[in-house]
Amino acid sequence: MARELKVPQVGESVQEVQVGRWLVKEGQWVDQDQELVEIETDKASVEVFAPAAGVVAKILKKEGDPADVGEVIGLFEPQDQPGENGRSSGAPSESVAKPAAEKEKAPAAEAEPSHDAAAEREEEVGGVRVMPSARRLLNKYGLSPQDVPPTGPGGRLLQEDVLRYVKEHDVKEGGQQEVATKEKPSAAPAVVERQAQPVRTSGDGAHRQEESVPMSLIRRRIAARLVEAQQTAALLTTFNEVDMSGVMELRKKYKDEFLQKHGVKLGFMSFFVKAVVEALKAFPAVNAEIRGNNIIYRNYYDIGVAIGSGKGLVVPALRNAELMSFAEVEKTINDLASRAQENKLSPDELVGGTFTISNGGVYGSLLSTPIVNPPQSGILGMHAIQERPIALNGQVVIRPMMYLALTYDHRIIDGREAVSFLKHIKESIEDPTRILLEV
Repeated sequence: MARELKVPQVGESVQEVQVGRWLVKEGQWVDQDQELVEIETDKASVEVFAPAAGVVAKILKKEGDPADVGEVIGLFEPQDQPGENGRSSGAPSESVAKPAAEKEKAPAAEAEPSHDAAAEREEEVGGVRVMPSARRLLNKYGLSPQDVPPTGPGGRLLQEDVLRYVKEHDVKEGGQQEVATKEKPSAAPAVVERQAQPVRTSGDGAHRQEESVPMSLIRRRIAARLVEAQQTAALLTTFNEVDMSGVMELRKKYKDEFLQKHGVKLGFMSFFVKAVVEALKAFPAVNAEIRGNNIIYRNYYDIGVAIGSGKGLVVPALRNAELMSFAEVEKTINDLASRAQENKLSPDELVGGTFTISNGGVYGSLLSTPIVNPPQSGILGMHAIQERPIALNGQVVIRPMMYLALTYDHRIIDGREAVSFLKHIKESIEDPTRILLEV
């Protein structure tokens, strides 16, 4: 009997996900606990695993399709033994693949409930495909699907579409009548297909094309949080520059011993994490956040490190960074960066930071104004190291210099505190022994 493959719980606040890559094909034999499909949330990617050895009988949701938590995205047929072609080839024998084929050809009794369930999950209302979460909001606000422009793949009406419409038009709760389903098609918004469309032809006959690609959930989340930060916080950026000579000489002196002992390279980020922790201890408002009319001061330091992943910028947190050694910081950052590239970070690792460090210098940025990651109140921007002439003891000398930028929420952090905080980091980096002495 076929078993349902459902979207797992991926976080308390996550209700809708996006189906990522299917790692198997219909009719393919898989082992127990083998990865079947990637599920993308607005924070990270998770995998759905095979509940037992058997065959993937049916794929109900394709890559890019939205789905609710608990929704069925595929059917799985457990089998005791693989086919004679074996598991290595990924193609089951005729006897193994037969149940999946029979399900496609004949309206088997056990397949009918799945079809009805799919109809209940995604409804067509007046020619518009409505997701369940969107339908609930339509009922809540007394709206019809034709009122709200859909932006989901294949013209689907998503939850965020309704929320955006409600906010833009200041719609109040009311109506509460159930939205009719299975109506005859009527005039509906044009469906935007994911394909290149020739928009203009030049004189020589060459085509210029545009491609409409739905935003991933994580990209939508990034966009929403950046806009939220700009709209809700009073952001201001202060700058300073730091002479990296001290840190670079220390790394050069001990890099081989550090690598041999700890199995990881000694990088710049561990110095900045430790310097930031000491600065946060001296200026606790930078480690605080606003909740309603209260300021929440924290006596722990979860430092977020901005990492560019395959799906977008993510900010995993180093929990209790004040308790970490230099080696522990480097190992943790390397592990997080490696798993971020493979989209293997869990949602729990991407929440709860108290302050963020962003290193745009790895991409060649000379100067920037980073945006605070709400509800945090500050973010430090590191930049490229360049040899520049500076005045030192009455002489012009060449030093490896880095610009630092601190963006902070002026509602909670005064200018004096922000400038002093950044100066504290500068002093710790230019004289790394201060970090060890915690002065």
